[in-house]
Amino acid sequence: MAADKNLIQTLYHTEFQYNQDNREEIFTLDGEIGVLNASGNTDATSLRAGIISEQETLNWNNNYSADFLYKQTEVTSDGSSQDRVSAQRFYGTAQFDYKLQTPGRRFFMYADYENDRFNGYEYRATLASGWSHRMWNTDESMFRYSVGPGYGFVKAEDNVQSNANNGLILRASTEYQYQWYTGSKLRQFLSAEIGANNIKTRSETALSANLFDSLAMKLSFVVAYETQPVGDISGLNTETSLSVVYRFF
Repeated sequence: MAADKNLIQTLYHTEFQYNQDNREEIFTLDGEIGVLNASGNTDATSLRAGIISEQETLNWNNNYSADFLYKQTEVTSDGSSQDRVSAQRFYGTAQFDYKLQTPGRRFFMYADYENDRFNGYEYRATLASGWSHRMWNTDESMFRYSVGPGYGFVKAEDNVQSNANNGLILRASTEYQYQWYTGSKLRQFLSAEIGANNIKTRSETALSANLFDSLAMKLSFVVAYETQPVGDISGLNTETSLSVVYRFF
């Protein structure tokens, strides 16, 4: 059985592996980009780009990500057509896990920043810290969670009255990864930020399949929801994207 597993791994020769020994220092960086151009009844151009990085040292396990979304649609008004931006967002996160003496137990520090042109805010940011636990990390799967108090920073756009959190919050997150011997990988991430006036949740489901060497195709589905959005902005937002992922190292 073990020989069969080694044969499959050798044939596919995948570099998309996250199950590393905690004592081994690693640094990975994946970049992804997806572009969609539609014409005909609807003329639109969409761009989604991002990076994901993980750093493992003797005492730390750090994760970084940045995501950019842009969409431009052609609209007709008074008999003339013009391009109009319908989506523009930057979202970045960083989490630093300090390893404690007990394997899998960590103390974490988390930060994120969001600048969305169409959500009623100039920016939103979060700082949090607390307890993190990687419950298991095998050759096939990994599961971890984090929970702790934090603080939300919110700046609404001019002439917008916001009832969202700008104060103390409780943040919790979970992440599950499963990797097949072919190199294909499933990732499920969930997070929630609970405050006095608003609850923000985010779900990211991603399935990636290797094309060759360090190149993969990724299908992802993101659901973001908050209980108290600003004005007439929808509290539920979803994104489905197909992108190409390249592992730089």
